Amino acid sequence: MAEDLVLDTAIRDWVLIPLSVVMVLIGILRYFVSKLMRSNQVPDAKIVKEGQVVIRARNLRAAANFIPFKSFRARRVYFSNEENGLLFVPKGQAQNPQAQMFSDPNMAMDMMKKNLSMIIPQTLTFAWVNFFFSGFVAAKIPFPLTQRFRSMLQNGIDLSTVDVSYVSSRSWYFLNLFGLRGLFSLILGEENATDDTQRMMQMSGFGFDASKSLSAEKDGLDIVQHEWALPKFEQRAEAVLRRLVG
Repeated sequence: MAEDLVLDTAIRDWVLIPLSVVMVLIGILRYFVSKLMRSNQVPDAKIVKEGQVVIRARNLRAAANFIPFKSFRARRVYFSNEENGLLFVPKGQAQNPQAQMFSDPNMAMDMMKKNLSMIIPQTLTFAWVNFFFSGFVAAKIPFPLTQRFRSMLQNGIDLSTVDVSYVSSRSWYFLNLFGLRGLFSLILGEENATDDTQRMMQMSGFGFDASKSLSAEKDGLDIVQHEWALPKFEQRAEAVLRRLVG
């Protein structure tokens, strides 16, 4: 049976609150350091154009049923025909994003700067937490949890008799690391550089694969089944206006 613990208020004052404040301050500092390290390289016009084409095609798919079928068919042909369609990528012109990055030293340098701005602060912070706060039970979740959450919430505490809702200091560090995105969005705005989950996803890849995005959007646009959602809307609008005027 899980045991209930009485947490000392000193743990809240000297472990929980300082750890949370330090994580927020490090995130803000990393944001400004990333801005200073960010290069002023002008983006490739071709990549920007391809990204805009994907967005336009995606908007066409989303609003397909709100335009007449002839208009939708004309736009779909404009995007996906295999002669000069904007979404059509010939087989020999597909670019490898990894080769593109290695051919552009500025892109590789920007990628390295972004990764270093995340790895170095978090490595030092984790070492600080692991050295000073390892083994503390820092907080308790105010609702019951299943045993599957034990490994996530009690990292560094090897006691199976402790209730799952108690959170160790090391787990509190990870919860702050991945859970402060909303707070940073409020403080720094939506376009902030402190989204660690997005950074880790970027580390697994080497860039934007335009050919795959265009091909995927072309396939999605080809299978759209058009169903006119506003039949005789002009007549209905006219009838409503006549009732209001009359």
